Amino acid sequence: MVERRDHIIIVGAGAAGLMAARELSRAGRKVTLLESRERCGGRIHPLAESVFGYRADAGAEFIHGEAPVTYQLLAEAGLSAQPIEGERWHVENGVLSRNDPADRQIGRLHEVLATLDEDITVTMLLEKHFAGAEFTDLRESVLGMVQGYDAADPDLASVFALREEWMGGDHGGQARIVGGYGVLLDHLVAECRARGVSFAFQSVVTAIEGAAEGAIVRCADGRTHRGDVVILTVPLPLLQTIALPAAMQGQVAAAADIGFGNVIKLLLRFERRWWTAMLAPDLSDMLFMLSDAAVPVWWTQHPNDHAVLTGWLAGPPTHDFAALDETTLIEAGLAALGDIFAKPVTVLRPALVAAHAFDWAKDPFARGAYSYATLATRDAQDVLTRWEGGPVLISGEALYRGRDMGTVEAALASGLATARRILGQGPA
Repeated sequence: MVERRDHIIIVGAGAAGLMAARELSRAGRKVTLLESRERCGGRIHPLAESVFGYRADAGAEFIHGEAPVTYQLLAEAGLSAQPIEGERWHVENGVLSRNDPADRQIGRLHEVLATLDEDITVTMLLEKHFAGAEFTDLRESVLGMVQGYDAADPDLASVFALREEWMGGDHGGQARIVGGYGVLLDHLVAECRARGVSFAFQSVVTAIEGAAEGAIVRCADGRTHRGDVVILTVPLPLLQTIALPAAMQGQVAAAADIGFGNVIKLLLRFERRWWTAMLAPDLSDMLFMLSDAAVPVWWTQHPNDHAVLTGWLAGPPTHDFAALDETTLIEAGLAALGDIFAKPVTVLRPALVAAHAFDWAKDPFARGAYSYATLATRDAQDVLTRWEGGPVLISGEALYRGRDMGTVEAALASGLATARRILGQGPA
């Protein structure tokens, strides 16, 4: 039987923390939510509608796959999601095409993946099975997906984890929430407040201690909070910044066995959708543009007509941009668009209405974007989720064992599962 915990302190008001707070407050528990920023959301970061003409997302933007927890929340809130539409374009040798150069070799990749009986890294897979010059396009495609989509280091990323992503069949496509993730965030925050959850912003947690009466949380500004148990939902790199009970040192060490990648995201708003006015090819249906430019991935808000292009650079390639400030990142984005579309930056720059660039590694309360699986991740997750009734539980997207690790759905599902463990409704 799980001991009743009446006052729960949650560290981090991102998706996992808010979901746990909602579930616990619904069950009548007293909840205090400590957040280091001045806002809720964590790596969900909606921007003001006035800047981009809609409530753009500086962080998470898409719903990936079936996402049952996300869609249940949307239904409860009377919100909806719009499946993404449009074409995926590619640039090869300066030519824009709907054809992926690697498509003709994907079948061979799947054949090899299906025969693997031992997990290896992506780099090992490519070196062992696809080292020949005839596989150049396939290697570039795989590395682009691993680094760009999963924000992962191919030298560390697990092929078994990615195999399910690549070959797992139809698990639902991608969608965007109508109104952006901000409207879902608003719903969770409003419900938490209505149920009496106490929010304490600018609360940078430095230590959590076990005490006879439960747990003590200490903040950088000298404030302390006492509760029966603490749920720690901070991104993995921040576990090293908090002094935790000695019994948790094994869990902190295990966190190093879970990959954590970075993303640089650029939002560029122009006077008009100039890419749809090009004489050839007709890009009016463009959703994604994939290239080998310095900022290789771009997408539109299609089918909506916002004149915004979103640039995406993820994984190890972001290291080369670490020294750049926001202004220089925006210039790098314009230069990349100039390379892709053969348009001078001197033409693009005057047409720019608004721009923001976000290097998530520079956010002191994130230090990166999201997690990915290494060869040791599943064992590490077992260690990190272990709880024997002590003062602290760890929760968040990095601990999700489903197909879409690293997503908002993963964070919501983890927060929900952690709350239910405290309530005695799940594995203890």
